[in-house]
Amino acid sequence: MAKPLALTSGEPAGIGPDIAIEAWLRRSEANLPPFYLLGDRGFFADRAKHLGLKADFAEVRADEASTAFAKALPVVATGKPATAAPGRPDDSSAEAVLASIRHAVDDVAAGHASAVVTNPIAKSVLYRAGFKHPGHTEFLAELASEGGNTPQPVMMLWSPTLAVVPVTIHMPLREAIAQLSSELIVTTARIVVADLKSRFGIANPRLAISGLNPHAGEFGTLGTEDEEIVAPAIAALRNRGIQARGPLPADTMFHDAARKTYDCAICMYHDQALIPIKTIAFDDAVNATLGLPFVRTSPDHGTAFDIAGTGKASPASLIAALKLAARMAAAQQV
Repeated sequence: MAKPLALTSGEPAGIGPDIAIEAWLRRSEANLPPFYLLGDRGFFADRAKHLGLKADFAEVRADEASTAFAKALPVVATGKPATAAPGRPDDSSAEAVLASIRHAVDDVAAGHASAVVTNPIAKSVLYRAGFKHPGHTEFLAELASEGGNTPQPVMMLWSPTLAVVPVTIHMPLREAIAQLSSELIVTTARIVVADLKSRFGIANPRLAISGLNPHAGEFGTLGTEDEEIVAPAIAALRNRGIQARGPLPADTMFHDAARKTYDCAICMYHDQALIPIKTIAFDDAVNATLGLPFVRTSPDHGTAFDIAGTGKASPASLIAALKLAARMAAAQQV
C-alpha cells in the first residue's frame, strides 16, 4: 500500500480544518490518495460538528493511516492541541501550526509519509508568537537543512492549464527589482527544470521567461534591466542546454495559444506570475515548492477567516494539492 500524504492543520481558526474534512468526505468521488491530518482529533471532530458534517475520525500512527482512511479521517496527534474558534485565532494557534508542519516534515524524512501537503497559515498570527521567517516556504527550507546547508526553495503555482514561477516572491516591488539578478534567474530556472524532469515527468522542459518591464523593456527605452539582467540569464540557460525563450512581454504570455508553447512561465516578481494563474485557474491551482528534498504542495489560497466555520469554503484547491502531491511523489520514485 502506498505511503499516505501528511496534511498539516494550517491555521486552526481558518478554513484549513474545514476543507480537510470536506476533502475526506469526497475521497471516493475525487479519487483521492490516502492522507492523514496532523493535530488534535477532538478539535477536528468539534469543527465537523460545528459545520454539521458527519465524519468519523481515528487517531492513528502514520503507518496506520492508509488502512484507516476508507472508514475514518486519520489523525496523527502532534501533542499541541488548538482551541481557536473559526475566524478567531488565539494563543494556541501558533504552536499548533508549527508542530503540525514540523511533524509532517519529520514523517516524510522517516519514511512514514510520501509527501507534505500544507493547509494555509496566517503569518500575522505566527509573527506575534516570534516566527522569524518570511513565510511557509522559507520555514520548510530551514526544516530541510542538513549540515548547515539550506536548500533554495522555489515557489511554483501549478494547474492543468498553466504553471508559473516568480523569481522574487514575498517582498515589496522596489526590493524585488533591487534583488533581481542574472544569477538568481538562472538558479531558479535550473531548480524548476530539475523538478519538472524528476517530479513531473517532463523530459525536456520548455521555459518562457518574462521581461521585467512593460514590453520587456522595448530595446531599453522602457528600462535596461531586461537587456542587462534577464537576457544574459536566458543566454546562460541556453548554454546549459535548457530550452528557454525571452525576455518576453508579460502581457502576451498567457493567452491560450501562448500557453501551448511552454511548460512553465518564469516571471520576475510575485504578481506578474500569480495574477494570470489566479485568473485562469483560481479553483484548481496548487502551490508546489520545488528544490526541497521532499514533495510539498498546498492550496493556492489563504486562511479565509471570514468564511471559516460557515461551510462556504471550497475544498477544490486542497483536493488538487493532494492529487498533485501524490503524482509528484510517485514520479520521484520511478
